[in-house]
Amino acid sequence: MTETTYAGASADTRRSGGRSGVTAPQGFRAAGVSAGIKPAHALDLALIVSDRPAQAAAVFTTNRAQAAPVLVSLQHLARSGSLASAIVVNSGCANACTGEAGMQAARDMTAETAQLLNCPAEQVLVASTGVIGVALPIDRIRAGLPGAVRALGADQGAAAARAIMTTDPFPKEAAAKVQLGGREAAIGGMAKGSGMIEPMLATMLAFVTSDALVPSALLSRALSEAVDGTFNAITVDGECSTNDCVMLLANGASGAAVDERSYPAFVDGLRGVCRELALGIVRGGEGATKLVTVVVTGAASAAEARRAAKAIANSPLVKTAIHGGDPNWGRLIAVAGRAGVAFELERSAVSIGPVVLFKEGRPYDEAAPEAAGYLKRQDVQVSVDLGAGTASSTVWTCDLSAEYVRINADYRT
Repeated sequence: MTETTYAGASADTRRSGGRSGVTAPQGFRAAGVSAGIKPAHALDLALIVSDRPAQAAAVFTTNRAQAAPVLVSLQHLARSGSLASAIVVNSGCANACTGEAGMQAARDMTAETAQLLNCPAEQVLVASTGVIGVALPIDRIRAGLPGAVRALGADQGAAAARAIMTTDPFPKEAAAKVQLGGREAAIGGMAKGSGMIEPMLATMLAFVTSDALVPSALLSRALSEAVDGTFNAITVDGECSTNDCVMLLANGASGAAVDERSYPAFVDGLRGVCRELALGIVRGGEGATKLVTVVVTGAASAAEARRAAKAIANSPLVKTAIHGGDPNWGRLIAVAGRAGVAFELERSAVSIGPVVLFKEGRPYDEAAPEAAGYLKRQDVQVSVDLGAGTASSTVWTCDLSAEYVRINADYRT
């Protein structure tokens, strides 16, 4: 079972004595405080701490303009042997494209955190999100860290989830319980992301914790498998940012261990948590009013199915039509035909929800009113059969509204 809250931690709080998101597993504490990076005393500094060194795995943006915290976290994972005791995160400033001063600021964030927690600096991972090209106010972070350490608690996961937000309309948290060899373990997570979302990865941050004991190789494998069908299967606007990361810590506090036999159960739980967080990112996409599931079938290969699904999900014409409730199946066919994958028009099909609008070369325009009614929902699905094979892929996106333009036109001004 996966427990998720999109607008706070009330559900998890009632069930778990205040533990939610990243603090749902045993042996983890979190905090979210204001360090003065954002205006109006908004929360902008988060800590996640494991009470014992945890096995760590992470995936990072494929953007070649990688931000300082990405580079520092990569270095620390290599130096620590993939062990981590804490993650420190700020919002309101990406610390990206800031040169050596930015690298030093990211190092200082980890060093100051390590000193306060009495752990090696290389066991602290760091992440930042916000405006690119702005110097990180490290003095404010340095001044705010002692308060964050004092605020650490097993009931502060929700505060940490709020502290990592930028343009997000709500925090994202999820948690699940899994059975591993007759013992129970928990998996919990939090994420942020609203715009510049098309992972491999995007301007999204996700942090996942577990109290299972997981060997390094299995943890890395599990994270890669979970991310592929979740965070790497979402898009808001097709933009890949400089700071993206998904970090996973497993501290073994539950006593439940993952081996090859129990690995499938652990991956299923991890995938469930990541999926809820990923869908939360899309639901909270900048200006979004609808969650859109794009299903592509009949592809020549899984890679071509994913490519076509991403092309459809990123099409401004498709996204605006869905926003306006227009069942314009021609836009879906047009994208499928130009996606650069095997496509047979005479064998293809398009459906909006359960309504078939085009199949085997024939339009069914008489069904358009029914499809238009379906598009009034907040959660909708569009499906395209490429008519070229048996492979399929599912991608999640959102509609494109005038509010998205306003948010991004005014982002710095």
